[in-house]
Amino acid sequence: MRIVSFLIPAIITIALMIGLDNKWGSVPPLGRFLSPQQGFWQNAEAKDHNFSADLRLKGVQGKAAAYLDERLVPHVMADSEEDGYFVQGYLHAKFRLWQMEFQTRAAAGRISEVLGNNPQYIRFDREQRRAGMVYGAEAALREMEANPVSKAVLDAYTAGVNAYINSLSKSNLPIEYKLLDYKPEPWSNLKVALFIKLMSADLAGRGYHRDIEFSNAKAIFGESQINLLYPQVSDSARPIVPAGTPFDTPSVKPRKPASADSLYFQRDTSLRSKPAQQFSRLNGSNNWAVAGSKTASGSPILANDPHLGLSFPSIWYEMQLKTPLVNAYGVSFPGIPGVVIGFNDSIAFGFTNAGRDVGEYYNVRFRDASRTEYWFDSAWKPVEQRVEQIAVRGAGVVLDTVAYTVFGPVLYDQTFSAEGVPVDTDRGLAYRWAAHDPSNEVLTWIYLDRAKNYSDYYEAIQHFTCPGQNMLFASKKGTIALWQQGRFPALWKGQGLYVMPGEDSSYMWQGFIPPAENPHVVNPEIGFIQSANQRPVDSTYPYFIPGDYAEARGISAYTQLQQMNRVTVSDMMRLQCDNQDFFARMAVPMLLRYVSREALNVSENRLVEAVGQWNFVNDAESEAPSIFRAWLTELDSAIWEDEFTRIKQRREYPTAQTMMEWLLRDSAMQYVDDVATPEKESLQFQVTAALRRAAADLQAGDNDSLEWWRRKNTSIYHLLRTAVTPFARTGIKTGGGTRSLNAMSGTHGPSWRMVVHLAPQTEAYGVYPGGQSGNPGSRFYDNFVGAWAASKYYRLWVMKPEEKADKRVKWVLNFEPA
Repeated sequence: MRIVSFLIPAIITIALMIGLDNKWGSVPPLGRFLSPQQGFWQNAEAKDHNFSADLRLKGVQGKAAAYLDERLVPHVMADSEEDGYFVQGYLHAKFRLWQMEFQTRAAAGRISEVLGNNPQYIRFDREQRRAGMVYGAEAALREMEANPVSKAVLDAYTAGVNAYINSLSKSNLPIEYKLLDYKPEPWSNLKVALFIKLMSADLAGRGYHRDIEFSNAKAIFGESQINLLYPQVSDSARPIVPAGTPFDTPSVKPRKPASADSLYFQRDTSLRSKPAQQFSRLNGSNNWAVAGSKTASGSPILANDPHLGLSFPSIWYEMQLKTPLVNAYGVSFPGIPGVVIGFNDSIAFGFTNAGRDVGEYYNVRFRDASRTEYWFDSAWKPVEQRVEQIAVRGAGVVLDTVAYTVFGPVLYDQTFSAEGVPVDTDRGLAYRWAAHDPSNEVLTWIYLDRAKNYSDYYEAIQHFTCPGQNMLFASKKGTIALWQQGRFPALWKGQGLYVMPGEDSSYMWQGFIPPAENPHVVNPEIGFIQSANQRPVDSTYPYFIPGDYAEARGISAYTQLQQMNRVTVSDMMRLQCDNQDFFARMAVPMLLRYVSREALNVSENRLVEAVGQWNFVNDAESEAPSIFRAWLTELDSAIWEDEFTRIKQRREYPTAQTMMEWLLRDSAMQYVDDVATPEKESLQFQVTAALRRAAADLQAGDNDSLEWWRRKNTSIYHLLRTAVTPFARTGIKTGGGTRSLNAMSGTHGPSWRMVVHLAPQTEAYGVYPGGQSGNPGSRFYDNFVGAWAASKYYRLWVMKPEEKADKRVKWVLNFEPA
């Protein structure tokens, strides 16, 4: 009995030790996670936490320091360039390590290593590998490390990141490592390149060309209707380069293949692929610069607010970086050296997404199911096969053989496409993407941070290839300018709209638009420059430039800036946070004209009255924006669904802008009628029926409030999404909308608002929806959200070396050689 009574507690103790020290499904090892010495308790940061430290680290060459202000914004002062970037890398890791490492894992297709054996994670990893993310990053890294300037910066930055990683113990690991039960791996220069490819994929990747969707539509509607459904130039567009600007004769003149009419533009019903992932097209941005001739002070003002997915930890990390060559302030990407959007002593710079199509799908034919040869230019060519080894936590390794062709990697084939939508055995879709080419975007930020004038800015942006960006500039010397910068293919008319034949070299890109011929504007007579992801030029631009353009915000920015004079910083803040919907101004009168009020009941008529009395401002507490969105959504479906239901694979409706402009031109246009019914529906019938369906939808569900902020439900989730809901902020009370300059939606919005007044003494303001720390247990995790939601800004303090004892300095990190 003594033995039994000894064994029972011993067995229980051993079982508990084993159980609590191992991960069970999504549950972390509870023994370690709950440990007072090294568990999640250690991530709770006291309100009076002291961030100061004296650090002696290998890799530091001289003296450097980071002076942290009351918002935990570091002001880095370094005696050398290398030490400045070393400290930046250290700070990025100290406050954002898990974020930067997880994002580069995602870029490389390695999330299954840490998230486990889930088919969705494995599919994501396979698609990242097949899209050539690592392939492109490796090409970029070769270019970056071949340049001595970028090589030195990368090495210093990486050394700083690793210096912090090497200082970590189990107790001070970021909480996400404890939740997921893994440890950080060493940083490398390749990870910087991977982050740039992740940015390229987000802003100029598979979500920004619609070859497959358009090919599916062409098979049903034909090419002539496609031109009407997806026009290249909007009726009401306000391009970035003022309409009527003359353009030089193009120096590159691509030739349309002789077989294009028979092999490319005809209705092709053979394509049966569907992308495995859906991509958001909400990402966008605004920027504008106002010349001194239109400002109250006589000095230029630059404003920028990139619209990206809202997340915790925040996309951005605010900082000042001062070295012998740089004194830049703004926001940086954790994972990339330099200040990405900001200003220095002489200039300011900002970015919006170009929306240009810089990727194509090619329909290649394999010799057989082995995919070792493909038919190209009248001969069987060998495929380069790259075997991807995807480590899956708890389930070994998944092998995926990716075929590389002259175009690039084969993204979709018989072994990988959307479930239930196979590609023919001998077919594949190869992916040609500008981000696969060698490039050195890091140099752009290195030289922009150092730039003193327009010439420096122009030289700096020449190093930027992908993603295409509208690069805005303003200087204290008075110049304002914008170049749409990127390595854009020179296309014959129609090239890239659809999946292209992959058996003939004549369908390959025939060259690139020379950088000097990219759309640009310098010191325009109107006294301002604006971009909001719209088409950059009018129809007279000599190159074919398909893309995914938004027009409503550009119309709003142009209209309002044109009316402004004696502009101030406050005016720019109000414009950035403007909730007007210029698209609604165009659409609502048409809806009110065609709705049959007598066919509606009392509650439905109340909705129409609310929209009729609307001032077209998407204020948080207004009900009209909720009604308008629901009404427009139902009308959109009524106009297109009956015809588009014939497309069984991935499809995309024409934009609401296209639909509304078409209806304003022709209220009896062919798509108004529902072909699924014997009756011929009129626009009046469809508008009225859409309102009735919208009313039913608005009254359904638990949310009976029509207040816009509740319906829009702007929320900021952690990168792990619903897995860590307590780390999120949901239902934030904000106005705006996707077509307002304050482009706020459910999970997208202004990720960084910045206004820079380039007066003799620079005056700058900014705010982003997050906080400097990536630690949910820190008061600096989300402390900016309230100000951001209320459209308030922080004054940006550019610290001077003699201000080290200023009361705004709360903590100091001193760096010296080990």
